[in-house]
Amino acid sequence: MKVVKFGGSSLANGEQFQKVINIIRNDPTRKVIVTSAPGKRFKDDIKVTDLLIKYAQSTLKQRDCTEIIDQIWYRYQIIANYFQISQDLLQPLYQELINLPNHSYKDSDFLLAAFKAHGEKINAQLLALILQQQQVPAQFLDPATAGLMVSDNANDARVLSETYQNLSKWRQTPQLLIVPGFYGITKAGNIATFSRGGSDISGAIWARGLQAELYENFTDVNAIYAADPRIVPQPHPIKIMTYRELRELSYAGFSVFHDEALLPAIEGHILINVKNTNHPDLPGTMIVPEKNFQPQSIVTGVASSNHFAALYLHRYLLNKEVGFTLKLLQIFYKFNISYEHMPSGIDDLTVIFDKRQFTESIRQQMCQEIQKVLQPDNLEWIDDYAIIMVVGEGMRNKIGVMKNITVPLANKHIAIHMINQGASRISIMLGTKKADATAAVAQIYQQFFDK
Repeated sequence: MKVVKFGGSSLANGEQFQKVINIIRNDPTRKVIVTSAPGKRFKDDIKVTDLLIKYAQSTLKQRDCTEIIDQIWYRYQIIANYFQISQDLLQPLYQELINLPNHSYKDSDFLLAAFKAHGEKINAQLLALILQQQQVPAQFLDPATAGLMVSDNANDARVLSETYQNLSKWRQTPQLLIVPGFYGITKAGNIATFSRGGSDISGAIWARGLQAELYENFTDVNAIYAADPRIVPQPHPIKIMTYRELRELSYAGFSVFHDEALLPAIEGHILINVKNTNHPDLPGTMIVPEKNFQPQSIVTGVASSNHFAALYLHRYLLNKEVGFTLKLLQIFYKFNISYEHMPSGIDDLTVIFDKRQFTESIRQQMCQEIQKVLQPDNLEWIDDYAIIMVVGEGMRNKIGVMKNITVPLANKHIAIHMINQGASRISIMLGTKKADATAAVAQIYQQFFDK
């Protein structure tokens, strides 16, 4: 059996819904369908999830929500009209939407989670209604009924281990199951959502729970590409890649597939196929375990991201001071800050962060604490920082890879501030200025793919 997840662009309007229905009908092994909320129909459109966030915020401020409710419902209504679904069938869905402010919530975070989750929930209910009208034996299945249990983190939930046993009970269900992505239920019975883009996570959880032979993730691109098409025109499509290659590339900006969604799939040894809803006959990209994988090229992909910053510390004989790094980590813990990498020398240490976790106040307080406790000779915060990841299973034990990366950058006068090779030896991380990141990706891609 297959578990299939459709992204927001795949379920944005009636025409896209029909493509989804055709895909479902064309393969009877597609038994579980995971829905996202309706996404953008055109470039400047607003996703339903963003409208629901506005709805939640207006509710918390006790403002009139009539206009935002109308905006949200219009997105579902036009899809229903496309398939001539009667108002009698739609009324319970509409009632569920307008009743959201009337429920009791643990706190404002759980209110926000519940509002957001209804983008996926109403879309799943609507898809089930449409399929039933077309004589397809489909059943809407709510995560609470299914037993998809998650941690008590309202908007950044983690799946609980008992979920997989709960979901396994649905494996023999004869009907097609239509399940909403993005959220689960806490032990207290509250809705909690995964991080943004979490329908990918839901699909992987269902695939593992049902021990699916394949998890198909339908989106709006033909494949995962070796570089961002906005940087490299018509980049090389990746036919097959490993879990860890995608994890490494997602870290630096690959956004086709939610990187956290790989974890349930890895644990369940589930094959993943990323495909295009608009061109479902194309093979897409297969994501597979590392075991017995034979790379066809040295580098699989190159990606960059600008949401990083670095903290540079210099102190003579730093390498001989016992406990220096421990004290630094304790400061990070005090401010609830996680770090990404910490390359060091005998007198120098650089700490790389995802800067999205900082406010300016937290950054200043943390740096002051480090100066007070560790008394470095020099402490510098570097905000102009980009990370470039060069990734490939074929890089293992391959001589000359570093030269082929650094020489083209030097020829283009692109300065490298940091080089770090991952412990797995399938990735090399480079630090550059933000302004150089795009050119660096293009040069590295050209070196390995334009031959």
